[in-house]
Amino acid sequence: MLRAMPSRAERYVAHLDTLTGDVEPRLQPITSTHAGLDDVIAFVFADEPEPRYLTGATYGLSLADHAEWHGVRPELWISVRSDDPVWALAIGYLAEQLRGTCPFVYGDTIDFGQPIAPESAMTAFAVSAPAGLDAHQYTLIDIGGPPISIAGCYPVHDTERKYIREHGIDAFWQLDWDLYDVRRPPVV
Repeated sequence: MLRAMPSRAERYVAHLDTLTGDVEPRLQPITSTHAGLDDVIAFVFADEPEPRYLTGATYGLSLADHAEWHGVRPELWISVRSDDPVWALAIGYLAEQLRGTCPFVYGDTIDFGQPIAPESAMTAFAVSAPAGLDAHQYTLIDIGGPPISIAGCYPVHDTERKYIREHGIDAFWQLDWDLYDVRRPPVV
């Protein structure tokens, strides 16, 4: 008996498995508000990449179109020192709400409009290469259809969001800050 080829989503999940090992994710659908587009799925990986950390990923952003996407489409990734799944759910929410309007390219900043999680005063995200992954793990992932590139989302304070918009993401990376610490004070 012939088995059907795995779907694009199944191939993406298999790729996430290569990045997170044996950690079984919690899957949280984010209901689509876009006609013709499926829900976004937020993947929540507890204790990944190590105990007391949380990693999150999305699937569904790459199903949309954006004028700035030329062949490659993004999905989102977050890794923080926290056990609160709200961090992964927040990027799922952003992916669903902003797909088609925000390109999620490196250097973008996104104002969340309120504290992202109860444990943190951070109210925004900066987009850059994903934490803890090598370039071959997050660029040009071929799962059938347009390839995916995973974009990292970093929680930042509003003053840092403004700094990035004025000086660029590279200048922000040169500052002394812990990219996993959601309780850190602002660096600018």
